[in-house]
Amino acid sequence: MAASLSTALLTDKYELTMVDAALASGAAERRVTFELFGRKLPPTRRFGVVAGTGRILEALERFEFSDDQIAWLEAQDYLAPATLEYLRNFRFSGDIYGYAEGECYFPGSPLLTVEGTFAECTLLETLLLSVLNFDCAVASAASRMTIAAHGRPCIDMGARRTHERAAVSAARAAVIGGFVSTSDLEAGKRYDLETVGTSAHSFTLLYESEPEAFAAQVARLGPSTTLLVDTYDIAKGVENAVAAARAAGGELGAVRLDSGDLVAHAFKVRGQLDSLGAHTTRITVTSDLDEYAIAALGAAPVDSYGVGTRVVTGSGVPTAALVYKLVEREGVPVAKESESKQTIGGRKVAGRLFDDEGYASEELLVTGGTWEETQSVLKDAGARPLQHKIVDGGMLDPNLWGPGAVEEAAAHHRRSRNELPYPAWRLSEGEPGIPTRVSAIEDVRS
Repeated sequence: MAASLSTALLTDKYELTMVDAALASGAAERRVTFELFGRKLPPTRRFGVVAGTGRILEALERFEFSDDQIAWLEAQDYLAPATLEYLRNFRFSGDIYGYAEGECYFPGSPLLTVEGTFAECTLLETLLLSVLNFDCAVASAASRMTIAAHGRPCIDMGARRTHERAAVSAARAAVIGGFVSTSDLEAGKRYDLETVGTSAHSFTLLYESEPEAFAAQVARLGPSTTLLVDTYDIAKGVENAVAAARAAGGELGAVRLDSGDLVAHAFKVRGQLDSLGAHTTRITVTSDLDEYAIAALGAAPVDSYGVGTRVVTGSGVPTAALVYKLVEREGVPVAKESESKQTIGGRKVAGRLFDDEGYASEELLVTGGTWEETQSVLKDAGARPLQHKIVDGGMLDPNLWGPGAVEEAAAHHRRSRNELPYPAWRLSEGEPGIPTRVSAIEDVRS
């Protein structure tokens, strides 16, 4: 059976049963506010990176129940006829405010604020969380890796290490976090990302000899290609690679190292390349890299990093641990009081404060007042507003997921990360890069 284009069933059953019960009781149309946020950051994260907002808007455009889906739900026999009719006609008509893609975030940051009826906001919960929990985890890992790389390019090569569709989303998130390209062609096509790749060890093993394999690759891809030199002996591989490029009338673009002691090999290969006069030939390394391995290669003569498993799995943090909680009902703040899972009631509007040197010093969350009032208060406090409207009465902002959206998100992340104080850039475990403060609008005004 062909997969449905609708995103409406990318959800948990209890979202529908809650809507069913709320419709029956008459509470489904109550106006509410939900916030999507993280209670805390993982110990190894000093900040998180927002990624996935554009994918959410793509998904919301297709969030409607098809006739086939309604028929299947009806056959399951747990929803009332009135609920099935509600779902049949469903289109989200509320408002969503969000942090810009690429923005850094901290504990309590309201990445998304969703306003509408209880029924329509509830139906979106699982979809919003599934997208942002994955994409933010990948983008946060990618950002740490690009910090460790100190300006050397990082390339996503993780398509074979995760679900085939997750790989596409991971590539997008990695680029937002600072990566420059991906090996995944579907991601390249869908999100206009630069794609890279040349050959694997199997290509070398296909031929009778390494020189024959290199000659075949150079003949098709040109001397500027990247040749994988560690199928056999690395030193001999480098010699054969340089010779193959020169036989074709050019200088070799790069060699790739994929095994062994990458630091030691990089120094030896750089020396060998220079001795052969191949001063412009670059060195790229792969093989189970993460931010710590990349940092360890900082002093080595490496030009770029290809990262696979660790980036697409969040480098030890596969989910951003974000939650989606009701904070206001008919204008009245509400909050959970559960042990260790308390929430702060009331809609929160976020801004970022800066010290005298221009570095971020605090995440300020203001409660109370209208949107316009809180924006004015943030401005008077010298805070940079962090949220903007991405869905207005059910209408999606096309600028956030159309052409150029990923490029702009990556640029926004660079700006946001550069605002953070130095401790936020550390790879070691520690406190969030800046603290979060929640204040009533009256306290901020005073």
